[in-house]
Amino acid sequence: MNAEIVSIGTELLLGQIVDTHAATMARIFAECGISCRYRATVGDNLDRAVETLKLALSRSDVVVTIGGLGPTADDLTRDAIALALGDTLETVPEVEEKLKAFFAQRGVPWVTSNAKQAQKPTCADLIPNPNGTAPGLVCRKNGKTVFALPGPRGEFDPMAYDQVKPMLETLGGGQVIHSRVLRVIGVGESLVEEKIKHLMDADNPTIAPYAQPMEMHLRLTAKAATIQEAEKIIDPADKAVREILGRAVYGTNLTTLEEALLILLRDRGETISVAESMTGGGLAARLSMIPGSSNVFKGGVVTYTTEAKIVLLEQSSPDLSNPVSSQVATFMAESIRRQLNTTYGVSITGNAGPTADVGGQPVGLVYIAIATAEGTHVEECKFRGIREDIRKRAEQTALRLVREAVLA
Repeated sequence: MNAEIVSIGTELLLGQIVDTHAATMARIFAECGISCRYRATVGDNLDRAVETLKLALSRSDVVVTIGGLGPTADDLTRDAIALALGDTLETVPEVEEKLKAFFAQRGVPWVTSNAKQAQKPTCADLIPNPNGTAPGLVCRKNGKTVFALPGPRGEFDPMAYDQVKPMLETLGGGQVIHSRVLRVIGVGESLVEEKIKHLMDADNPTIAPYAQPMEMHLRLTAKAATIQEAEKIIDPADKAVREILGRAVYGTNLTTLEEALLILLRDRGETISVAESMTGGGLAARLSMIPGSSNVFKGGVVTYTTEAKIVLLEQSSPDLSNPVSSQVATFMAESIRRQLNTTYGVSITGNAGPTADVGGQPVGLVYIAIATAEGTHVEECKFRGIREDIRKRAEQTALRLVREAVLA
């Protein structure tokens, strides 16, 4: 069985709202063992909505619409579903009476457009909406099932999880589609694919690579009767990938690189401090976001200017006329490590753009230093992208270099 999601609303096409509901719905489909093969977004236009729904119904067993169930003129989902299914709309009198009572209790004048929310295609059953005025719909006709869910999050989430998901589980035939994500750092996407391509030929589980900023993810997906059985199917593939990629696999599912690093340092009884220039405290923010990080992350400074470097790092400094250099990165890392008495001192200095700095250093040139009791390693990096990209790449690289130093 396969499914399609149709999000309805011009605000989505204008970029005024990010469609997070479609992602939620896709996860629900997977949990119910239903393959979501298509997603579509259409504006508040009846003809285009009908056309989109007819296409969805021609290729999918289940269609879920999101949005467009309200009382205003641009709420066209009920009409579009009825036309796409070759059905007509009818008013449910008891729902209309409840709506009138709802508005009366709140002292809000009744307008006839509110009655739209009491309409449904004749083939539909209403899905109660305890958190709003617009009921959802489940329409069954010609072997197809169409669900219509409201757009507001406080209404969509409870209806999707509590009422629609149990119905989808029945349609899915008692199977689940379950995934595990392995997070990989320090190895390029093409090389990873080359190393594990013989594992990617399997049908259950499947293995799919996804490039991410400065790392990559491998999604292992299995189909089984239960999540527990799917996990057992995934386990051998997980083991095989780790045997090939080794320490490059740093985490699973939602584990971030900073979380993996802090766990590694905590288990070894080691600590870390940071001195940042171009990243403006971004690395420290990522480290301090992890619960319990104070046992490992002892603090840091943002030395964004030459004066700040001299005052905050309190150590005889090298020539700071060129702040983007390996010498300055070394000075920063060694100074913060000494002052906070940590196992590792980390520094980032560079030019994130958008123009070359006063010293003529090009955009994207970054120096990252890792200071330890044994010495200091400095990495020269040349990143591409906009200012924010360069900053994030520098943070991610710094975390990777510390992890490599710990595991060395």
